[in-house]
Amino acid sequence: MNLSASPKLRKQLAVEQEQLKHLLEVHRPLIEKCATISPDPIELSALAAMLHAFYSGIENMFKRITVESDEAFPEGGAWHRQLVVSMTKGSFGRPAVISQELGEVLERYLEFRHVFRHAYPFQLSWLKMAELVRGCEETFNRVEHEIEEFIEASERE
Repeated sequence: MNLSASPKLRKQLAVEQEQLKHLLEVHRPLIEKCATISPDPIELSALAAMLHAFYSGIENMFKRITVESDEAFPEGGAWHRQLVVSMTKGSFGRPAVISQELGEVLERYLEFRHVFRHAYPFQLSWLKMAELVRGCEETFNRVEHEIEEFIEASERE
């Protein structure tokens, strides 16, 4: 499959990237504040929700790529992780979407997503979240860059 023939996928990815940019922009003052001090419980809850939405947006892009590539969607309890891993590998019809290194970074966000969905906000730990919160902007930039490289590579195939 040649993904360059799909303006639909490009548009879907661009919309999701714009949503993620907006998410980070809205939370930027809080992220910057927490670069030097620990958040209070309400701020911690807001940052946790932001991290959840952040990862979900990235995962949405991976789902769209999987569907557009006519790949079998991962199944079972570990499908979220399998989806990330599948993006680090090429498949019939598409090159790898992201690097192995970025996949490992995203798995940490995925692990937090799982904690967020199964814990009460007062159970969250800033010490465990701080690195993820502070790394969102860089992680997003890497995702955006590697997806653009993926699209360019798919056009050459």
